[in-house]
Amino acid sequence: MKFLLVFDFDHTIIDENSDTWIVKCTPERKLPNGLRNSYQPGHWTEYMGRVFVYLGDNGVKEDEMKRTMTTIPFTAGMIDLLGFIGENKELFDCIIVSDSNTVFIDWILKAADFHKVFDEVFTNPAAFSSTGYLTVQHFHAHHCAKCPKNLCKRKVLKEFLDKQLERGVSYTQIVYIGDGGNDLCPVMFLKKNDIAMPRQGYTLEKKISQLAQSLSPVQCSVLVWSSAIDIMSYLKLLLKE
Repeated sequence: MKFLLVFDFDHTIIDENSDTWIVKCTPERKLPNGLRNSYQPGHWTEYMGRVFVYLGDNGVKEDEMKRTMTTIPFTAGMIDLLGFIGENKELFDCIIVSDSNTVFIDWILKAADFHKVFDEVFTNPAAFSSTGYLTVQHFHAHHCAKCPKNLCKRKVLKEFLDKQLERGVSYTQIVYIGDGGNDLCPVMFLKKNDIAMPRQGYTLEKKISQLAQSLSPVQCSVLVWSSAIDIMSYLKLLLKE
């Protein structure tokens, strides 16, 4: 009996978007209009690359970014949930699939001492250049028309499961916890026995209910959450079964 927990990061583990939170480091605590309006749908990673150049040009250093990022609040109940998962690691494998980046996620998880809860983190690779600028790259290339250019979460999940099978690991159930539009593609990959947990009032919940209304519902069960305590209650039920 082993369960796979798949978490999104922004607005799921943390109660904000890490990429927009970094703007608090800018001199004016906001971006110039030209930069803000340069975003093109599906090309968020490129946009963030320009934001990081702007931060570097304005002398914003790594330690200041780190200090700012580690002030992001966790979602209600999330600290309790991650603590609970950490205590039951023999039953739960736990991964993050996120459109944030390795630097931000690493800082936030390590500052709260939650990095040991997660077996793997799949997100856009980021690093500081020799000149102190933060740079970010696409996670991978893919052919999915539904997903942003840099990341198809379904592809990540499928490849992870295939790799685990090669190692002789299969899961009783997959629990997918997320909030955003880019979480729909992996949710549609889930099977009847799996469960999608969309955050209440966010895009993923709306998209799942639109599918149900158009009579093409997702295969898996759906359980909406507003606090991570709801997720913990469900996991406790799983363990009782």
